Amino acid sequence: MDPVRKNVLARKRRWRVRSRVCGTSERPRLSICFSNKHVYAQCIDDERAVTLVAVSSLSHDFNGCAEQPRANVSGAKAIGKIFAAKAVAAGISCVAFDRGPRRYHGCVAAFADAAREGGLRF
Repeated sequence: MDPVRKNVLARKRRWRVRSRVCGTSERPRLSICFSNKHVYAQCIDDERAVTLVAVSSLSHDFNGCAEQPRANVSGAKAIGKIFAAKAVAAGISCVAFDRGPRRYHGCVAAFADAAREGGLRF
């Protein structure tokens, strides 16, 4: 598939999801992004345009770990657990899940399940 066409289709999927998902102060939007090497997650209040909680595989939370999490299923689980702990500590219990252009499968599902186990409600 042509890379330009692939990016256009991904952008359409991202816009389609974002048209339905909006974050508020009571229920912020949980946005996740997977690059080839890293995982990024953040809770966003779209009404105020403020990031409330953010975690990535590059953050200092993983400095003591023997191995930093990668953008795979096991890394997504580790990031999901830490993200849920930070969100609950910040007083966030319920979120609107924004998967971006990715299907709810594999890494996305692993992240979501780990976040649910950590105490977040979707």
